[in-house]
Formats: sequence, C-alpha cells, structure tokens
Amino acid sequence: MFIQTVDRKALIFGLMSVFLCGIGFSIIAPVVPFLVQPYTNPGNQAVVVTLLTSVYAFCVFFAAPGLGALSDRYGRRPMLLICLLGSAIGYFVFGLGGALWVLFAGRIIEGIAGGVISTLFAYFADITPGEQRTKYFGWMSAVVGVGSAIGPTVGGLLAKFGYSVPMYAAAAVTLLNVIFGYFFMSESLDKNKRLKKITLVRLNPFTQLVNVLSVKTLKRLLISAFLLWIPNGSLQAVFSQFTLDTFNWAPALIGLMFSIMGVQDIISQGVIMPQLLKKLRDGQIAILGMVSEIIGYGLIALSALFSFYPLVIAGMFIFGFGDSIFGPSFNGMVSKSAESSEQGRIQGGSQSIQALARIIGPILGGQIYVSLGHAAPAVMGMILIAAAIPVLYKGTQVRE
Repeated sequence: MFIQTVDRKALIFGLMSVFLCGIGFSIIAPVVPFLVQPYTNPGNQAVVVTLLTSVYAFCVFFAAPGLGALSDRYGRRPMLLICLLGSAIGYFVFGLGGALWVLFAGRIIEGIAGGVISTLFAYFADITPGEQRTKYFGWMSAVVGVGSAIGPTVGGLLAKFGYSVPMYAAAAVTLLNVIFGYFFMSESLDKNKRLKKITLVRLNPFTQLVNVLSVKTLKRLLISAFLLWIPNGSLQAVFSQFTLDTFNWAPALIGLMFSIMGVQDIISQGVIMPQLLKKLRDGQIAILGMVSEIIGYGLIALSALFSFYPLVIAGMFIFGFGDSIFGPSFNGMVSKSAESSEQGRIQGGSQSIQALARIIGPILGGQIYVSLGHAAPAVMGMILIAAAIPVLYKGTQVRE
C-alpha cells in the first residue's frame, strides 16, 4: 500500500508562512497609533487607527476567494511566493510612511496579500496524507497562535529603535521566506488536478455568506457570533489607542499586554477547555465565554471612567478567557450542525461572517470612541453580547 510522506522542506516553508501570517498582523498593533500620530489631529486619531484595521480585513475578505481560485488554476507555488512578496512590500510601505495615504496603501497591499491564508490551507491539504491532515491543520492553528502571541512583544520592543523598525523587520523576515520558498518549495498541486476555468461565482465572497445563512440550524448561531465579533474587532483595533490616551502606555507595554493575551489563549484552549468539555455542553461553554466577555468589557469601561489601569488589565484577562473558550465551543456547534459533505462550505461561510464583522467592528468602534468617549466601545460590547446570548441560547435549543 502506498503511504504518502510529508516533504520536510515543504512543511517548514508552509509552517513558516503561517507563522508570518500570525506575526504580521499582530506585530504592528503596539505601534499603529504612534505611526499615525504625525499625520492626524488627536481628535481623529482613533478613527484613522481603526480604519487601518478595517481596510486590512476588507482586503482579506475580498481577496481570499480569488487567490484561492487562482491557486487552484495556476498552482500553489506561484501564488504563495507572489503574496509573500506582496506582504513584504506592504510592510515596507507602511513603515516608510511620509503621508497618511502611504500608510493606507501599505495596509491595502498587506491585506490583499494576506488573503493567501486560504491558499496556505490548500497547500497543506496537498502535502499531507488524508489520515494525518487534522494533525497538521492543528499545527497550523498552533503556529498562528504563537505568531500572534509573539508579534506584539516583538513589535513593542523593536519600536524602541524607531516606530517603523517593526515594519522593516517583518518585511525582512518575509523576504527571507520568499527566498527559501523560491529555492526549496516545489509545486504541490498536480497539473492534472488544477481548475480548468475560474468562474465569477468562485470569486464572490458574499456567495458563501448567503449559502451558510440558508441553513436553518446555523442561522441563530451565526447571528449571535456576528454580534460578538463586532465589538471584538473594535477592541482589537482601538486597544492601543485606548491605552495610549487613557494611561499613556508605551509601545513595549502595549505589546506585552497583547502577547500575554495570546499566551493566555493558548493555555485556555490547551488546559481549561478539555476540563470544561467534561462537565459542560458546547452551548453552555459558549455562553460562559460570552458572560466572561461582558464582565471583561465592564471592567475595561470602568478603567476608562476612573483612569485606573489595574481594571483594564483585569478586564483584558477576563475578556481573554471568555474569548478563548467561546471560539472552540462555537466552532464545535457549527461543525455539528452540518453533514460531513458540507463542512468546507459551512466553515468557509463562518469565516466570511467573522471577517465581515472585523470590517464593521473597527469602523464602528473608532467612531463611537471619538464621539461618545473612551469607554464607549467597551459599553457597546456589553450591549451587543448581552443581546447575543438569548439568540445563541435559542439556536442551541433548535439544534437539540
């Protein structure tokens, strides 16, 4: 019997690329407000910071289906190398700065190239045996998590040498991966298995949204998650600006806070979740996570009102715990709501809804941060998640 083996160099290249996707998005988090500062007035700075996050998510949302289809048609290797090169250029342009439009141009380039994550999943599917694929996909998730945890601390520490230095460092590391891939990465998709023609349907990200929302057992679950993801996207985008304005934190401290959250997420999913699953159902764990997020948002709002930073630290830890247990339990419920033949469509639609929320959340959060005060995005989180809990509860009752 033929046993497929995994090409070690291909695996190293793939995991390195996934790691860079995780670190690339998070490395800029501590320094964005400081890079934006010279080109905006203090009153509009939070809006600009959150728009830079939204424009990245917007580009990923629209680029991912097209890049995936192009990789099916022309192969994984050229698309991965082109997109990694695009990411390096995006980082460099963002670090170069000089004008606000240059910062947006850098994030747009990064976002379009960042849509390559769908191609990376396809690449791993090509190079791994079917019976081991879940294990390697688990490695991918773990590596993304490590990159996301390390990124903010690295960005914060490098910012001591200049706010643009984290961008240049990300560009340099990404270029090294392009060079490694060019010389050692072989094409993973056989020419006989490639897509013959790219249709417009495959390029439309809204197709997945419409398809997945037509599944009755999923509709309430996805609506509740959408209500939760909007303020989550807002918090991620505005947190650096919030801590700068409220507590005058430096990039290194902001980055450390983000990284602690990333490590907490890894610990929660690896240690706490298995224990919770022994005692609670998926729906109960998800609601516990949502309640924890409400408490976390409440403490963050109070920290703004009283300018007392221990409250924001406590709030972020409680919020982080809730977020870390909500994700796996929600994905479990979504997965169990569909037949095995529909898993790809359902999971893809769920990811599309999450991406859409991360476009809307930062824009909305930035606007109310400026117009209603620093505590407003956290209060919005409390309200939206409180509304989402009964929606999710009814959704679990429909499934049962």
